Amino acid sequence: MRIFKGMRLDITPSIRTIAFLKDVPARAMRAAGKEANWFSLPAGATLFLKGEAADRIYFVLSGSLGAFRDGPNGRTEFVGHIRPGEPVGEMALFLGGIDLDGDGTPDDAPHTSSVYALRDSEIVGFSREGWTKLVKAEPELLEHMIRIILRRLGRQGQRNVSAAPKVFAMVATSPTIDMKLRARALKASLERLGRRAVVVDETEGAEKPASYFDDLELRHDVVILVSTIGDNAWYKLSIRQADRIWVVGRADARPSNPLMPDDHSPARALKLVDVVLLHPGGARQASRPVEWLEAAGATRVFHWLGVEGATCERLARVMAGISVGLVMSGGGARAYSHVGVVKAMRERGVPIDFVGGASMGAVIAACVALGWNDAEIDMRIRKAFVESNPLGDYTLPVVGLVKGLRVDARLKEHFGDVEIGDLEIPFFATSTNLMTGSQRIHRTGRLRETLRASISLPGILPPVVDGHDLLVDGAVLNNFPVDVMRDLHRGYVVGSDVTRQPEGLKIEEFEKPAGFFRWVTRHGFSNPPPIAGVLMRVATIRADRQFGRDMTDVLILPQLAETQLRDWDVYDQTVQAGYEATLAALDASAIEIAPATAAR
Repeated sequence: MRIFKGMRLDITPSIRTIAFLKDVPARAMRAAGKEANWFSLPAGATLFLKGEAADRIYFVLSGSLGAFRDGPNGRTEFVGHIRPGEPVGEMALFLGGIDLDGDGTPDDAPHTSSVYALRDSEIVGFSREGWTKLVKAEPELLEHMIRIILRRLGRQGQRNVSAAPKVFAMVATSPTIDMKLRARALKASLERLGRRAVVVDETEGAEKPASYFDDLELRHDVVILVSTIGDNAWYKLSIRQADRIWVVGRADARPSNPLMPDDHSPARALKLVDVVLLHPGGARQASRPVEWLEAAGATRVFHWLGVEGATCERLARVMAGISVGLVMSGGGARAYSHVGVVKAMRERGVPIDFVGGASMGAVIAACVALGWNDAEIDMRIRKAFVESNPLGDYTLPVVGLVKGLRVDARLKEHFGDVEIGDLEIPFFATSTNLMTGSQRIHRTGRLRETLRASISLPGILPPVVDGHDLLVDGAVLNNFPVDVMRDLHRGYVVGSDVTRQPEGLKIEEFEKPAGFFRWVTRHGFSNPPPIAGVLMRVATIRADRQFGRDMTDVLILPQLAETQLRDWDVYDQTVQAGYEATLAALDASAIEIAPATAAR
């Protein structure tokens, strides 16, 4: 671990400010203080890295730390904030001092994540001996710590309210943007959600000490710091204090690149940045959202229409950490049930703030992200997939059973040239890269091309060639990408999975199979041959049938035993199954989701 030259003064008064330790007797506190160090950690500095030996426990006195872990594909994932009064490195208490390698001597356990200062922070660190003295003096500390560890470990991917950001820096890219007006609208929306919010601008927050911002966090659920990008002290202070930065720009303008000055900010360095694009009434869009993402070094893009209304309410839910993400599995024709899921959620007033999926689940998700109402989703899915088989252009297989021309034409007809960044609701889809054997997460690019990759069932539809990559159905590696949705936002996750039940393959079709031409003579080209069902089942089957279950707040499992993956004409009953399953799941759920409000 890093060696910090902390102050060896009497730090008992500082320790006393930690609510966690408030019941420790003064004598024990003084004794433990002799084994403790106080030090300051500048924003962006490292407290410890994953794999380093954990030989002490720390408490945050002021400021904020962030925990990060290694994610798939080499990505670094943000786990959550560690705020004033909270411990960090606590696993050392239980694994440290144990003979892990069997050599007869106690070992220090390695840290399982990396922790950095998100802003200037004050820390107190206790050696294992110091902590032992505290526990002996106040045994209940051990029970409190066990609760914290269990809450933090929890179930993999479980929603953690403390991980949600609290301090947002809203920085305008143009002086023509009325940031106070926008911030006040968000504050009003947050208060309707029952959240205490405060807006701070330069006149109130400039030259304030760190304790001022700590106090704001303590007294409010959300703190909004408003500024305009520029070479000034308040802008620099705002982005240094922020848990997350929202870059606010006008869709009718083009971003400079880079968009922000090269000033040090942990949130920027860790890519905790979003773009919020404003759409002045009747103005022509002058740039693509992906240009804003690249210029700002951001990970998400939101669209804000008007000042008040549905999009403002969505942004408020994101700030409050109670946004709702809907993720839908692949499953061929069974994915029709997702249409019923969306209908039921809307009837119950459950908002959909983020949406994504794999394979046919991604297609339904795209309909939602475009802002289509129930009638339009129903009309387009019927026209594209129900009225005639989308996989009916069979051919002697070279790279697929079908040519894919029908699918291409229908995707172009219904999704046109829309870019993912232009969608009303943040969206993702997944595909599988055969060249690398890895999952591809699509969050930018042309929507119909993304959907074509995500539904390219191996052996049925020809793969999509993307440069040196060969993309096939997202269901091959991850048919229920709840983990991706968990990384996308910090709110609730509703998941609809249509492939937990076995596929109803007809055994008689495989006992004495007919040849290709004999099958066509009997059934024509409009009916899929049995191999289509086999390939679809292989692509969507999972070794771990429980994957994703523990990552959802509401799990929807439509009853679809009678619907095969290739039953493209069995639509109405499949939609109804999704509708009924969603109502039942929402009735059984113990969580309270803030209802969506209509645009004013």
